[in-house]
Amino acid sequence: MDLRHLRYFIAVAEELSFTRAASRLGLGQPPLSQQIQQLEREVGAPLFDRLPRGVALTAAGQRMLRDAKDILARSEQALLNARRAAWGELGLLRVGFTPSASFNPFVTASIRDYRQAYPDVRVELMEATTAQLLEGFQAHRLDVAFIRPVPGETGHLPCRLLLREEMLVALPAGHPLAGRRSIPLTALKGESFILYPRRNGRALYDAIVGACEAAGFSPRVAQEAPQMATTVTLIASGIGVSLVPASMGQLLAEGVTYRPLRGPAPRADLSLVHQTEAAQEVTGAFTRLVLERARRTGLSA
Repeated sequence: MDLRHLRYFIAVAEELSFTRAASRLGLGQPPLSQQIQQLEREVGAPLFDRLPRGVALTAAGQRMLRDAKDILARSEQALLNARRAAWGELGLLRVGFTPSASFNPFVTASIRDYRQAYPDVRVELMEATTAQLLEGFQAHRLDVAFIRPVPGETGHLPCRLLLREEMLVALPAGHPLAGRRSIPLTALKGESFILYPRRNGRALYDAIVGACEAAGFSPRVAQEAPQMATTVTLIASGIGVSLVPASMGQLLAEGVTYRPLRGPAPRADLSLVHQTEAAQEVTGAFTRLVLERARRTGLSA
């Protein structure tokens, strides 16, 4: 039995006439009758009572009609699902991002836009350090991620630079420098720094340390903070100062003041990294959306 037999059977069952069904299908009546007879032989029972005028469904035919319609509907849905999967409209997308990237409005807006454009794709989100996210790629637990890698850190994975984010000085609200409109890096010489550990994110750590050394001093690291949000909390407690991506300024913690840097300053590069498998159509759709958004908003580096 194939789907063609079912379509022919449904036409006869709905028209209750071989003549009208043949006209509807664009077939001759004899070939249609032969196809129905083949189906009845396969079933092992008549599906129609042949009447002087037209036909009537037997009990077997009535049951067959319900199932045949369901089978055709499912087959059409299967074809549609396969096409949508090929177009990246169905499936699972696993998106990672670093703690600092989660505060960037570009990241949150990109995920929101994707979910609106592809509502039938299930999106799983994972926040972790750059090192952990790269491990997730190796273990095939991630499809795409917003991270801040150093050159070469992503290995064979495609990596697209999205934007170069400015950095701010974050310092206790009562700090003598908090009253300034902007702060040069040289003014931070001798301050105690709270930094994100290099093992968690080499790019940010190296950018901050490198900029300080270019300004003529090595930052004195008083405390390491495992999360960017923890850095802000420690600053509020008066332990020290730090340099953070500008988007962290959205974290309005009491007792913390953010000020722009004056003069040469480091940047926090944000990149999009994704798996290379061509079969991951959902990954391709997400990547295209993000890159188009970066181009459209003028943020693309």
